Amino acid sequence: MVEGDTAGCVDRSDEEKDMDLKVITSEDAGGDEKMAEALSSADGPPEGTSEPRKWNWAVMFLCFYGFMSSIKPGEPFITPLLLSPEKNFTRSQVTNEISPVLTYSNMAVLVPAFLLTDLLRYKPVLVIQGISQVIIWVILLLGTSLLEMQLMEFFYGITMACRMAYSSYIFSLVSPDLYQRVAGYSRCSVLMGVFTSSVLGQLCMSLGNISFYTLNSISLGFVSFGLLLALCMPWPKRSLFFNQKRKKEQMEKAASAASKSELDQMKPKESKFPSVAPLCSAARWKDSVLAQMLLELRNVVRIPNLRLWSLWWVFNSTGYYLVLFYVHILWNKVYPATENKNVYNGGVEAASTLLSAIMSFTAGFLKIRWNIWSELVIGVITAVQAGLLLLMGTTDNIWVCYIAYIIFRGFYQLLVPIATFQIASSLTKEMCALVFGINTFLGTILNTIISLIFIDKRGLAFDVHNQFLVFFIYFLILTVVYFICAAVVIFRHYRNQNRPGGGASDQAKSTELSPVAANSEAEPLSNGSSAIA
Repeated sequence: MVEGDTAGCVDRSDEEKDMDLKVITSEDAGGDEKMAEALSSADGPPEGTSEPRKWNWAVMFLCFYGFMSSIKPGEPFITPLLLSPEKNFTRSQVTNEISPVLTYSNMAVLVPAFLLTDLLRYKPVLVIQGISQVIIWVILLLGTSLLEMQLMEFFYGITMACRMAYSSYIFSLVSPDLYQRVAGYSRCSVLMGVFTSSVLGQLCMSLGNISFYTLNSISLGFVSFGLLLALCMPWPKRSLFFNQKRKKEQMEKAASAASKSELDQMKPKESKFPSVAPLCSAARWKDSVLAQMLLELRNVVRIPNLRLWSLWWVFNSTGYYLVLFYVHILWNKVYPATENKNVYNGGVEAASTLLSAIMSFTAGFLKIRWNIWSELVIGVITAVQAGLLLLMGTTDNIWVCYIAYIIFRGFYQLLVPIATFQIASSLTKEMCALVFGINTFLGTILNTIISLIFIDKRGLAFDVHNQFLVFFIYFLILTVVYFICAAVVIFRHYRNQNRPGGGASDQAKSTELSPVAANSEAEPLSNGSSAIA
């Protein structure tokens, strides 16, 4: 979704696009991270960067918050809890009535959360996320009805939509030359939190032999502490769209200049035209950063490489999250554990998180001519994922199901940093925020459509095995499309190379991914203005 013939922000030579670079690792919400970095980088160095100790402690505090807020030992065991005698919901209720609410809630809240993160300057959105987490675990502790569990999933959707606020906040503390470093810190802290949470939950269930109620109480304690940390955070004074000091100064200067212009010396009757104010408002909107970026999208969508990886982000991420939302129900059907200690969800989630981190790190060392082989690489990996989904949906061996899931997540995480780099390397940070935001929103809409048709009680209401068959067909269709596109791209490349004098301009060096310079100047938009206010 995301070639501009004339766009300044994408007007680069092939050699510049293929320079040797290496991307940083990414977690499941890689799009949130890149969006978040862009959301916080418009104003240059923040206040207080002249005091290294001050921002060091602030970054440490926020990383500690990211780690602690990710520790929810009961999270991998929510589905076993709902299907256990403690809650006594049927598998059909959990699959077709409770779980789909998460998708609908996430879609409804995503855009408001994206805008409020900037408008309210991060902290209130983190507090909202913390409150939602507390409500989730209170409902899991005390709730018994179907409506209460649907409300729990609604608040889960809110927490997913608010994830970008944490990553955005941490970038408001440092100068641009430190963005990549603190991005690594924030990702590492969250990954370590998720890994620790999964291991702790599994140890409690397998060795401690505690009840689901006790595990949920422990989780409530951790998220309550996370909410307290969010309340203690300082309030940043700047953001991208709505709180820019520089923009305010420019507006004040413009107002001052206008007061001294010829307009003030005109006859009174000439100043009473009602069209003057609307024209001024329209001009201010047209010159705003957000309006410029929206106009720029018309050129961005024409770039083949950006379009390919954005479409991958939309379609493959949709399938990925559908699998994540319903795989625990599949595990319960394949292996209905009669005792708490026989549930291994926490250990599997810990192993998949660890493999995901390793695969994301490995992606930084891949040297491939992406302008030629992108479609083929995506097609091969999507084909492997389709095979793994077919295996998960047909096997009766829970350990085969576990291993297939771990590998499935690992392959997705291998492509996330590559997609992030391929999209971000040709755009300003502001455009990255918009493009990743739109990609995420379109993926959420597609997720909602699939859920309504195949999963929701008001649709076909497939059971979990049939759902995974649908997921397999979905990935299989994507595989066929990617292979067709790969054949076309490779055929055109070698046809041009075999022509007399051809291929000279199409020579592409193998590309090693790496972060783009954080303090690089913003490239101009096609209308001649800078994306940075």
